[in-house]
Amino acid sequence: MKKKLCKMKWVGLLFLCCLSASLQFCFVSSTSSPQPLLTNQGHQESATSRTLKQELGDPPEVHCSRERSRAAWKIIQEYLMPFVEKERYQIPRTCKLHPSNDLYRDQEEHKSLVEFNDWQCGYCKKRFYDEKFLDKHFDNRHYNLLNVSHSRCLANVCGALHCDLMMDSVPHKKTKCNPAAAARNKHLCEGLADSCFPVSSGPSASRLHEFFLRQFCDAHTCTGGQKPFSQGRRKKRSSISYLVISFLTMLLLLLFYSYIYMYRRGVKRGTQELKRVTQSGRKKKPI
Repeated sequence: MKKKLCKMKWVGLLFLCCLSASLQFCFVSSTSSPQPLLTNQGHQESATSRTLKQELGDPPEVHCSRERSRAAWKIIQEYLMPFVEKERYQIPRTCKLHPSNDLYRDQEEHKSLVEFNDWQCGYCKKRFYDEKFLDKHFDNRHYNLLNVSHSRCLANVCGALHCDLMMDSVPHKKTKCNPAAAARNKHLCEGLADSCFPVSSGPSASRLHEFFLRQFCDAHTCTGGQKPFSQGRRKKRSSISYLVISFLTMLLLLLFYSYIYMYRRGVKRGTQELKRVTQSGRKKKPI
């Protein structure tokens, strides 16, 4: 009886170890992207874009960095908007931080990460292995959807919002401070505080004006006394990561309860067999 129970325990543990190893292998293999397919996809997109440009003509020249606009948007959403929403304050359209000032906002909202290394265009439903190929696709195939008639570019406020810290691949990288650039960015930052949160608009605007100065403007100095984003940020977990963690947790719980069920079933069966042996032994006793 004891040998049988020990054998069931070892079988259950071996099953869990094998399943965990297979899940890790699937997770690693799904996150790795095949480079040859990426290259072929880039060539196909280039060939298609040349054909489209011949039909529609050359796209208008846009002097606005998509990457820096994306960094500025991310900073606004993480380090500013949670506090604005808490005050229930509406940013005026004349403010350069307003979503209408983002030239690429509509295209960015038409991006969707279906799964790992699988980006989809919301306009034509075409899929790409990497976000940079989707950006090129927007530039080549959907440039006619950009409204370049107005001088809108969220990247223009990057100097005030410390976009370089968000875009820097090496965190806390030390660079030589330029006093003239720091003064220029601080002036731009204070101008944003005045236009977006005028103190004459009420108590909420006055509090946000002071917050904006502490959060962004005070760090524009070469003395190194104040750090950017000193007032905190909104911690937001990726929806995909949340789904993966939830799925794995449910799977592990299912395996755990299945093992408990099998273990108890084995114990119950062993007890029943022991009772049968005891009863048969009693019947064979001589009178």
